[in-house]
Amino acid sequence: MLTVLPAFMLGHWVTVEPYLGAGAYGPKFGPPVTVRCFLDEETRTVRAPSGQEVTSSSTVYARPGLVCPAESRVTLPDGRVTRAIARLDRSGGGMPTPDHVEVHLL
Repeated sequence: MLTVLPAFMLGHWVTVEPYLGAGAYGPKFGPPVTVRCFLDEETRTVRAPSGQEVTSSSTVYARPGLVCPAESRVTLPDGRVTRAIARLDRSGGGMPTPDHVEVHLL
């Protein structure tokens, strides 16, 4: 049985523009998608996919299926635009804990 984050925990909305890669004139992004989530605005040190330690200003917790690779552009509820550092799939592995996606933001 799939257990996901319950709706009552998803009190925020962010807009995600998935990173598609580098283009001739800079980074390319996919169409914006508005996502219901829980936004935790705590500053912490996280490890980027490159292995480098960086400071994350916020973390988004969303239901499984969110497409938000590193370098994606994310607009927060207050209008601030930031980038994704890393996207992590969090699975309970069959235990009764909610499966979710965790996205660390710059």
